[in-house]
Amino acid sequence: MITFLGPEVQARNEALKKSLSESQKEKGELKDRVVELEGSLRQQRSRNSIIELKASLSKIEEMKGKIEELEATLRSCKVQIEHLEAKEGR
Repeated sequence: MITFLGPEVQARNEALKKSLSESQKEKGELKDRVVELEGSLRQQRSRNSIIELKASLSKIEEMKGKIEELEATLRSCKVQIEHLEAKEGR
């Protein structure tokens, strides 16, 4: 049985099909944008990690310098102690 749809119903169906098509196109564009933003987020996180690693490396280098200073001071103190002990032994 074939039913004839009135022009108003046909127009409404066409409008709905067009709206659906546009919505599907927009959905695809939004998916593409999400992929793009996820990539940007990964890049930014990578940059942040690099910055944090550089800061950590800088802090490590600073601490190494302080350790070297403390070791030099310790050696100097040991020499002074040895000198004082040698003086007492005379």
